[in-house]
Amino acid sequence: MSKLLTYLHDSELVARFQRRCGLFLVEAYEVRNWLLHFLFLFSAGLGHEIFYITCLPCIHWSLDPFLCRRLVNMWCLVMYIGQVMKDTLKLPRPLSPPVVKLETRVDAEYGLPSTHAMAATAISFTVLLSAPSRIQFQFEVGLLIALTLSSLVCLSRLYTGMHSVLDVICGALISAIIMFLTYPYWETFDRFQLTSHISPIAALTLPLFLSYTYPELDHYSTTRGDTTTILGVGAGCSVGYWVNEQLGQTFEPQGLLPVPLPTLTAHALALGAARFIVGVLALVGTRRIMKTLSLQVLYLWYRVAKNDDSARRRREIEVPYKFSTYTAVGLVNSILVNKVFILLGLL
Repeated sequence: MSKLLTYLHDSELVARFQRRCGLFLVEAYEVRNWLLHFLFLFSAGLGHEIFYITCLPCIHWSLDPFLCRRLVNMWCLVMYIGQVMKDTLKLPRPLSPPVVKLETRVDAEYGLPSTHAMAATAISFTVLLSAPSRIQFQFEVGLLIALTLSSLVCLSRLYTGMHSVLDVICGALISAIIMFLTYPYWETFDRFQLTSHISPIAALTLPLFLSYTYPELDHYSTTRGDTTTILGVGAGCSVGYWVNEQLGQTFEPQGLLPVPLPTLTAHALALGAARFIVGVLALVGTRRIMKTLSLQVLYLWYRVAKNDDSARRRREIEVPYKFSTYTAVGLVNSILVNKVFILLGLL
């Protein structure tokens, strides 16, 4: 009995150490349908930073900056509300066992609502509701695509063991309610965002204030950092779209709206691929440079050792470094990348 108690005590210490270090052992499991397995893993990835920094900007570069602006606005709003609700309600994620968790990074976060479900719903249906006035397409087909994409992301959170059914349903419903309540004011906000002299000031100060006043927890969670990242991107993009409007270089489709969808020729696909490569390299490079510079300045200011990675979790370091880094990413995406495309003959 004493050996068993010692084993249990040691196991608990090991588990506690793993949780603190972000290390989790995934239980052994058997994949019986590899197609669905990779489909749901891919769908879960649609809610991660690598998707946001690579695929979403393509709407700006290759389709219509108007749609990208609307999308980013709603994404920032629903994600901030969802993240704050998580850390206010403090409802846990599903226990493992019985579920098998296939992701580890956000396991320290709380569960309800599922921000993956919120983001997928907001992104899919913001584009669907905004596109008819800009682009000619069959609405029923767009609705089917929006339902499919949002459903896949929602189901992937169940498959990966990160959320319960209640978490996912609440996330999708909350996002739908936010969109329903704000939809009548989208055009009014568009005008304010693009033409008001106080728009760039509000776009920078309000998100930064919300980042600093994010709810505190009794343990470290990635929610504050992720929320600051999202608000930083939104701030940078908002200022960038305002600057483009003042300069008269919005890069929006020319001619009578709605315009036909671009024809998918080999030449168009090659240009799209080239824009994707150049654009992603610009954003990833900006992220890398700004992250390094901001951390060096903050470490020097607060007299922190350069090899102290744990210092990045402190609010006075995490918030300004993430906000400045991703504000720069948003500015580069909305202002500079399309100008580079013009210089290179890609637009």
